[in-house]
Amino acid sequence: MIRLPDLPAVVEVESWVRDQLGDLTSGEWRRSPITGGQTAANAALAAFDVTGYARRRNEVWPVQRRGGSRLSPYIRHGLLSLPVVWDAVADGPPDDVAKFRDELLWQEYARHVYARLGSATGHSLRYAVQEYDDSPGRLDSWSGDEACLALARTELLEDGYLPNQMRMWLASHWSVREGRGWREGEDRFFRHLLDGSRAANRVGWQWTVGALTGKPYGFSRWQVEKRAPGLCAACPVSGHCPITDWPPASQPEARAFVDPRMRRDEDVASTAGPSVVECTGDPQAVWLTAESLGDDDPALSAHAELPVIFVFDEQLLTALRLSAPRLVFLAECLADLADRRAVEVHRGNPVEVLSDRRVATTFAPVPGWRRRAESITPVEVHPWPWLVRPHAKSVTSFTAWQRSGGTVRSTSAGG
Repeated sequence: MIRLPDLPAVVEVESWVRDQLGDLTSGEWRRSPITGGQTAANAALAAFDVTGYARRRNEVWPVQRRGGSRLSPYIRHGLLSLPVVWDAVADGPPDDVAKFRDELLWQEYARHVYARLGSATGHSLRYAVQEYDDSPGRLDSWSGDEACLALARTELLEDGYLPNQMRMWLASHWSVREGRGWREGEDRFFRHLLDGSRAANRVGWQWTVGALTGKPYGFSRWQVEKRAPGLCAACPVSGHCPITDWPPASQPEARAFVDPRMRRDEDVASTAGPSVVECTGDPQAVWLTAESLGDDDPALSAHAELPVIFVFDEQLLTALRLSAPRLVFLAECLADLADRRAVEVHRGNPVEVLSDRRVATTFAPVPGWRRRAESITPVEVHPWPWLVRPHAKSVTSFTAWQRSGGTVRSTSAGG
């Protein structure tokens, strides 16, 4: 394990990442046009106007027709909490606010499922759907000449971001039409998307392929002509479009075994984490993770005088092989924070780095945090800022989760 050199200014982070972490990345070297950091997150939220969101959120092309917020990278890494974003749109048109908040609730639902089930979300949850490809020599399902797929592929690789509609196109084409295993596609998304998380990413793929609902999402030219008018006219295969028709209907069968935790959580306290600060001593530093890098991180804001420690987990990153834009985005978040706080950045094993440090930290609803926290034993753990605190009842679907208690009562205390 090594302590890395101090972070440079945000605009110079790319070369720092190349020098210190370049061997842990995959794909071509580039940075995303979406800049990481609290400063950029605050600017993006301030610039977002929810007006027209309900009508335009699924528009794809031309780019100026899009109505998505592009806030998800900042939400995913805790620069903008769901309660903060929920409140930020309160004064918008009611229909647009309702639709936007519904998408925030979907994010929260995905986090609840992942917090409860963990690695089990890597398998089809309710309906049997192919998870891995049994013909690995087959051509890449995203490498065709179709303009719609080419546009989505380019933005995924170069920007590390895709509007939701394009994610559904790629996921459906990969799995429903081409019969590739959904976990392979999900891994690709996770590798490149700045907002890639095992929570939202996996739930989104499972919904698209029918592993959650039993009804796969079919992608065809009809969606492209509706959401990207004019794109087909410039497509090199427009005259013999291979996606003109809907993919053959193939309804997945219900799984013989459904994880009982989908219906009831027998340890909801563990899933949700503490509801109040748990303290056993005086911390010397604040341990930040990629789940919560914002100035409003509860542990961070509670200890303005303490240094901050972040560890790039070498073993994990070696296995994940994230794209360069993802690592640059993370480093930009840390560099921006370093303008206001003393930040130590390490490369190695988080448990080894923090073994002799008394740290305060914020609970994170992911299995990796729990595993490391058991060995690091923080002396102070702060609650996660839930929009809706997890309940013990059904998460078999978004609707079931809402009916069982997945509604927002108040955001004044973070959930």
